[in-house]
Amino acid sequence: MTIFIKDSLRASVEAASGGQITVLYTEKGQPSHMFVQNAFNIEDVDAASGTGLHPMFKVNGVEKAERFIGAYPGIVSDGELISLPGQDPTASLNFDTFLARARANGEGWGLMTNTDWSGIAMWCHKNGFRPRGNTTQGKSSDAPLEAGVRADGLIPGAAGTARTLTGSGPASWRHNNNNGGIADLCGNINEWAPGLRLMGGEIQVLKDNDAAMSTIDLSAASSEWRAIDGETGLLVAIGSANAVKVAATGTANYTIVASTASKMESITNPGATPVSEAGLKTLKLYGIYPFTSNMDGDYFGYNPEGERVPTRGGAWAVAAGAGVSCLGLGGARSIANAYLGARPAFSL
Repeated sequence: MTIFIKDSLRASVEAASGGQITVLYTEKGQPSHMFVQNAFNIEDVDAASGTGLHPMFKVNGVEKAERFIGAYPGIVSDGELISLPGQDPTASLNFDTFLARARANGEGWGLMTNTDWSGIAMWCHKNGFRPRGNTTQGKSSDAPLEAGVRADGLIPGAAGTARTLTGSGPASWRHNNNNGGIADLCGNINEWAPGLRLMGGEIQVLKDNDAAMSTIDLSAASSEWRAIDGETGLLVAIGSANAVKVAATGTANYTIVASTASKMESITNPGATPVSEAGLKTLKLYGIYPFTSNMDGDYFGYNPEGERVPTRGGAWAVAAGAGVSCLGLGGARSIANAYLGARPAFSL
């Protein structure tokens, strides 16, 4: 079944959003509301991070004119992960299960990747948008009069499992501050974001946005993982001599330093041989080093032991630490809890 079906639902969604959101259809014919992000260059969102097409639009060496991002956190329906408004976002599934549900949608489908999150965060900052969201029990910690509709039926601010229905918050909870944008990138639920991990404190990634490929191996043992060379910024074999690492203290070579629970702004580069400018540019493009001095206090947390897979955005209890640049690298791929979900994405 083609994902592009000219029908009344798609026409109405596109009309209501000014063409910013469309409807794609899954293998089983289920509709999914997707924001259409047109490609942009790195220098157009942050000149200090490099030049050329942002890597979120490079998949398997092919440049993409656009990327389709779920307009809402995903729900699992009939074994597929789709994006719909007014739903309680699915939570309490581990990384591999969410990935499988997204890929079940058909060829080209997967999860919103870590590289997607990095690109959208840069886009938001460049355009002066600081999306708020459900960061304190159904309301915004930064603007307490802003609230969404709680899935548990309780009032905003009450104790409980305070997920809000997808897209039920105000326009300021969309990434572009209008109702035709991506909802709930700040708070509500943490979202699995493939393509980055820590392995024993070493930062490892998949090239560009290859994590978006519906067939690529994202397992712990995958041969696709690469380290980042702290001198050249190039992707190299894991365990290489100059591989960039993260630590809580010290001045080890090519090691960025931050508390295991801190803010993105607090990450420093104090190594006796620090990560070079080329290396920092690569880290910024993968969203693991601040690209500006004001990262809105977004949380950065990690665990240097074993494999740790990223979550993005923060959840309903993270308060000011939630945000589009919020990054958690503290959990194993096997964890599942009520705070943790995912979002579908698609590339042609």
